[in-house]
Amino acid sequence: MSIDSSNASSATVPSASRPGDLPDDHPLRARIAEAVHAVRDTTPLAQSFTNFVTINLVANAQLAVGGTAAMSYLPDDVLDIAAICGATYINVGTLLPFYKDALADIARGLHDQGKPWVLDPVAAGLGATRTAILESFRDVPPTVVRGNASEIIVLDRMWELSDMTADAGEPTTRPAGVESADEVESAMPAARRIARHLAAHSNDGQGAVAVSGAVDFVTDGTRGYRLPGGSALMTKITGAGCSLGGVVGTYLAVADPLTAAMAASLHFNRAGEIAEAAAHGPGSFQTEFLDALWNVTAEQIAESTILQ
Repeated sequence: MSIDSSNASSATVPSASRPGDLPDDHPLRARIAEAVHAVRDTTPLAQSFTNFVTINLVANAQLAVGGTAAMSYLPDDVLDIAAICGATYINVGTLLPFYKDALADIARGLHDQGKPWVLDPVAAGLGATRTAILESFRDVPPTVVRGNASEIIVLDRMWELSDMTADAGEPTTRPAGVESADEVESAMPAARRIARHLAAHSNDGQGAVAVSGAVDFVTDGTRGYRLPGGSALMTKITGAGCSLGGVVGTYLAVADPLTAAMAASLHFNRAGEIAEAAAHGPGSFQTEFLDALWNVTAEQIAESTILQ
């Protein structure tokens, strides 16, 4: 999600001139464009159980991409809304005491209803309560996980998905608060394993993981794509990652997990570039960013650089 100036105008460059880029006529590009149009045409409802520090930006980002937002912290309320909305987003940042039981109940309820949901494992590995919450999701996992590299590596080990012998050469990590102490590249094997785990527990055999960083990585466990671009100013406002998780939920309401994660990540990257060009600092960046989410076209998003 940080800026790569060489990619700022990549949507205007034929993919044949971008080594490793998906062809212009690749079906994934068409699905991404269709998802953007579907969100704007149908304004799908995606609810959020997200931390109260970033709840405003999460809701505004969902509205800016064309969706509808609903926020709640009550398990019965969340599950009732889940019955009528397209997807649910759960964020484990800024915990309150009741979250431990509430989130476990919500995850079980969503699983029993067969409803899609997105998990943002904020600060995975930090504190006993957060660890207990995330461990409770292992057998009733989300449809999509979106996090930074450190969070993805920790979640993979927390859920005991890695073969400790086969993966002995992989990096270890430590909790790093809400920031990442690892590079996206180092989280790719863990992301693939988590995605396969999500797919194995889903009704339709699909799941996806989006790893945010200087170059984002999105995988369904088999296929993996690197997405350059975005803006470094995203790290200077509170809630950029949280709002991306909410927007993944918006797209998950209209698309399969991989397409939803790709469309949301690319939408954010293009909007971040546009916003940075017009902003004078973090304050104006946030305003410009919401406007850019609203104004960037489906074609700009679908024509983004997508490296295999």
